[in-house]
Amino acid sequence: MEKNVYILAIESSCDETAAAVVKNGREVLSNVIYSQIALHTEYGGVVPEIASRKHIEKINQVIEQALTDAKMKLEEMNAIAVTYGPGLVGALLVGVSAAKAISFASGIPLVGVHHIEGHISANYIENKELEPPFICLVVSGGHSHLVVVKDYGEYEIIGRTRDDAAGEAFDKVARAIGLGYPGGPKIDKVSREGNPDAIHFPRAKVGDAEYDFSFSGLKSAVLNYLNSCQMKGEEINTADVAASFQKAVIDVLVEHSMDAVERYGYTKFAIAGGVASNSGLRQAFEKVCEKKNITFYHPSPVYCTDNAAMIGAAAYYEFRKGIRHGFDLNAVPNLKLGERI
Repeated sequence: MEKNVYILAIESSCDETAAAVVKNGREVLSNVIYSQIALHTEYGGVVPEIASRKHIEKINQVIEQALTDAKMKLEEMNAIAVTYGPGLVGALLVGVSAAKAISFASGIPLVGVHHIEGHISANYIENKELEPPFICLVVSGGHSHLVVVKDYGEYEIIGRTRDDAAGEAFDKVARAIGLGYPGGPKIDKVSREGNPDAIHFPRAKVGDAEYDFSFSGLKSAVLNYLNSCQMKGEEINTADVAASFQKAVIDVLVEHSMDAVERYGYTKFAIAGGVASNSGLRQAFEKVCEKKNITFYHPSPVYCTDNAAMIGAAAYYEFRKGIRHGFDLNAVPNLKLGERI
């Protein structure tokens, strides 16, 4: 029988300080997340310098808590995994430095993980039967990717955003309509009270790349609508604006994803990333996948936002392939999906 693999995983790419213990890539023994949302809310977004300082304060605490919650000791770990990109360089460096120090002091192998691969791998945690190949839509604050997951650690990006990521558009529109930060969950909540067909906002198509996304025109259309209402002295129904904007984003994401699934002939489709916890997006995909007889996978909201359990899941398959990193591992803020350092 194969020996169990226990991985201590660390994630600090943005404003969540997180650590987890994951067994065999799919079983989460602990998942500790310290969120800095309250800290950054007053600034209307993440302030990199503040995020880095808070990571330094909290990183050792969350690592110790993760081991305590898992009822395990550091010496029982087979690997130390850490996100080394993409993300905010200062924030990433805190996690990478901590992981290297632990690895150096304990002699436990170090495995660097790509943050987006982590998001995709979050689907393995609760869907034990899911195996590649499948198509995955990654939608978060910084990324909108349509990816063919060919195998564990093997990806082909077939669509990407040309400008704003979906989550970025949510944040900017939320700010414009006075909902504040973080925009995604607030627009999702308010949208339930609005009419998604009240205002028609554009759905952009990128001519030379059918699976690519563009959300800046949509964001501009919302801002123009708001300015126009203000100039005419017309009342703005915030819920209708939120619902109509959200529907425009969802329509594009669903259409591109389903076109790709059909073109590539897959019967499995997954979503990942912070925006994947959006209830409107989930419902739209549930409906269309059921209709087209496609199996739809999605992580629970806690595994959609940044967390270390997903990093442990991704690291397991890297570890099994024999991938180990040296103490020269560095933070790579613009690391592309599929790149290996």
